[in-house]
Amino acid sequence: MSIKRIAILGSTGSIGTQALDVIEANPEVFSVEVLTAQNSADLLIEQAVKFKPKVVVIGNEALRDKVISALASLPIQVYSGDAALVSVVESEEIDMVLTAMVGYAGLLPTIHAIKAGKNIALANKETLVVAGELITNLARENNVSIYPVDSEHSAIFQCLVGEENNAIEKIILTASGGPFRGKDREFLAAVTKQQALKHPNWSMGAKITIDSATLMNKGLEVIEAKWLFDLAASQIDVIVHPQSIIHSMVQFEDGSMKAQMGLPDMKLPIQYALHYPYRLKSTFPRFDFAAYPSLTFEKPDLETFRNLAVAYEALEKGGNAACIVNAANEIAVDAFLTDKIRFLEISDVIIECVAKINYIQNPGYSDYVDTNEATRRFALEMIQVKV
Repeated sequence: MSIKRIAILGSTGSIGTQALDVIEANPEVFSVEVLTAQNSADLLIEQAVKFKPKVVVIGNEALRDKVISALASLPIQVYSGDAALVSVVESEEIDMVLTAMVGYAGLLPTIHAIKAGKNIALANKETLVVAGELITNLARENNVSIYPVDSEHSAIFQCLVGEENNAIEKIILTASGGPFRGKDREFLAAVTKQQALKHPNWSMGAKITIDSATLMNKGLEVIEAKWLFDLAASQIDVIVHPQSIIHSMVQFEDGSMKAQMGLPDMKLPIQYALHYPYRLKSTFPRFDFAAYPSLTFEKPDLETFRNLAVAYEALEKGGNAACIVNAANEIAVDAFLTDKIRFLEISDVIIECVAKINYIQNPGYSDYVDTNEATRRFALEMIQVKV
């Protein structure tokens, strides 16, 4: 079996660094061809020295000279800027692109990678949230496979292996509930970003951790699941499972269910996506049933955590509605992390944007770009008023 050549978009983030751990543990299976980062030049340099990719891209052009200088003695090409990020994924020397960038920024590089015929290991859920129909159609036209990296979607994907001839009745995405499970709106009105950044089970980047605390992360996953598995909104349930041992479930038409289980560790779904359809032997910690005598489940509180309900509404509405939700959420989360708005105001910003931004029923790529920009401008204006 030949070595699979990987490009990692967002190599300095949580998913990217864990993917490099997987690659380092399996040098006979994977090689790193491309590493990219937006601002984390020091870590990108460290990774490049260690893994020696053919190409690195630093998104922030002001950091280009720093990266070039640090890697001058190595046979590594250094590029910068968004245009470089888009073009490197088209290289013939890449077999698979891991999209580990956070947010809307991952959309255009993913489109170009698909058009170049590269299989995608998708950790950037926003790509399908913003433009799910466009992306899935492109993948079909270019005979490209999209392998989910999110633990929940990987779980569904694993449960469906061998079930190609059996219809799905519904899927059940599990949610940890985040750090504020069971809390009311009075409590949430006063929470700090330090509290919100303390996830009980998973180690993630700041944006995704806040999304988990608001349940928007689960809302985005609901929208992503629709496109990954060709489902209606009514076929996608969410259940709160605080232990995060069952990563998600599939229910078939005969009523039987399959679940994928394991200790919370993102390296497992990363590894599965990179090497599908084969499983690699690992030294990951093993689950011990005796250590978990009770696995519990409860319904999500949609009245307290309104973002999940907003995401379902956007999925039902279709068009550019999910693009609006995603853009508003990105701006609102950044504002919360920079102390410009309070925790509950994240939902307020998103709901107002959905109400005010122009709805387009059948958007094309340029419509998504315009919607994203218009939503961000409007959300920033709202936040300026609140400050």
